[in-house]
Amino acid sequence: MTKPQKNSAAGWRPLLISGPAVLWLTVFFFLPLATIVGISFFSRSDYGEITRPLTFENYQRLVGFGFLGFDLLYPGILLRSLALGAGTAALCLLAALPLAFFIARLGRCKNIALTLVVIPFWTNLLIRTYAWQIILSPESPVTRALHWLDVGAAGEALYPGWLALSLGMVCDYLPFMVLPLYASVEKIDWSLAEAAMDLGAGRFQVFRHAVWPQILPGALAGIILVLLPATGQFVIPDLLGGAKTAMLGNAVQQQFTQNRDWPFGSAISVVALALVLFGLWLYRRKNGGKEIELA
Repeated sequence: MTKPQKNSAAGWRPLLISGPAVLWLTVFFFLPLATIVGISFFSRSDYGEITRPLTFENYQRLVGFGFLGFDLLYPGILLRSLALGAGTAALCLLAALPLAFFIARLGRCKNIALTLVVIPFWTNLLIRTYAWQIILSPESPVTRALHWLDVGAAGEALYPGWLALSLGMVCDYLPFMVLPLYASVEKIDWSLAEAAMDLGAGRFQVFRHAVWPQILPGALAGIILVLLPATGQFVIPDLLGGAKTAMLGNAVQQQFTQNRDWPFGSAISVVALALVLFGLWLYRRKNGGKEIELA
């Protein structure tokens, strides 16, 4: 008895469905990315052109080894950017924890609260940053109230400075922390907390041993979603930080737009991408290979 032959069209169907998406990613993502990686190994001419020879000098310069000797400028920028990202993630975690528990207890109003959380995404980042400049201007009620509390000098704006930078970063990235935390809080098995209380555990011990391990995957996902983009942020540090202290994103922008040093700017971009991939790899390893879960 002969076996029925498979329809030849069925073999082409997956290719026809996924083909446009694969082509789109290849043309507009993988090819530009491969171009950036390739340019990072070239040299810059005296007139700002991309030229040979191929070299590792751009990466050596990034870690501090330049033609004038060892310089901590770019290693300092890298460490400062990581510190800014870590600080933003920590502040967002402290703010998102009570907010996620509050939303989880709202009952029928949960969807409204989650909509309010993501409303900032409906406005462009640049507009939100300029709004913070208005809020922190010398004549705003917020600035006057903070001056009354001896925060800043009277009659002066609260930006540029670290306070304005921290407020802008937390405002921008807080939803990235709230959503995965809320997804974990929704799945908490409160019988474990009740059992811990029956065994004599205090509130802090209950949270540490019964609640925190259950929401840890959401916290790790939120930290990844905040830490990685915050490390490469350049709009908020530039507008609210006054560009007094260079960050990783500002360094990339400067090399491409001002210095016309595309090879070195590409090297910085490749290192930033490597940090992102390394962070995602750490998350998958700690979380048992699971993907980031949002609400």
